[in-house]
Amino acid sequence: MERFLQLCSDNNIQFWQPTTASQIFHLLRRQMIRLFRKPLVIFTPKSLLRNKDAGSPLSDLVKGSFQTVIGEVDTSIDAKKVKRVLACSGKVYYDLVHARKERGASDIAIIRVEQLYPFPHKAFSAELKAFPNFNELVWVQDEPQNQGAWFQIQHNILENLNDGQKLAYAGRPASASPAVGYYDKHYAQQKALIDTAFSKLKGFILTK
Repeated sequence: MERFLQLCSDNNIQFWQPTTASQIFHLLRRQMIRLFRKPLVIFTPKSLLRNKDAGSPLSDLVKGSFQTVIGEVDTSIDAKKVKRVLACSGKVYYDLVHARKERGASDIAIIRVEQLYPFPHKAFSAELKAFPNFNELVWVQDEPQNQGAWFQIQHNILENLNDGQKLAYAGRPASASPAVGYYDKHYAQQKALIDTAFSKLKGFILTK
């Protein structure tokens, strides 16, 4: 996906990574009826077809619309108590939700960036403003650090932070290949990146 993102400039293409059935429906519908005629690139894994959490009620298809950014959906999270925001794109969202539930981390919010290009600045900024007391934002991705969306959108994320807020990365280390090809190592890396997302900030950190 990083190769497609490197080609993005001057609104030449659209790049999306939807996480629910209704999102896929609405983005395909929007592509057909809107006047903005640009190529559409969709990245989504086959595993979400079998993930019950990625399903959508009929009402979302009938009355909903495509969301470039999906904010925190857990109503039990108190926005004023949130100290860290996890931003992600794609299926890693469901891993983060399950990990937060296991840890009881009620001071962490999770938002999904469904449209990676053109980057939805207004929608992203609006979701961050819902958490007035957070001071840490961690971008979480499945892909190695030199792949995926991190290097292509970190400047967009930083632009939407306030002075003093920190931006960090949680994901696999840089790699010459997109996958390790060994399940046990893949599982260990996945566990490590989830742990990094919820633990004390370390490694590469940008401060606005």
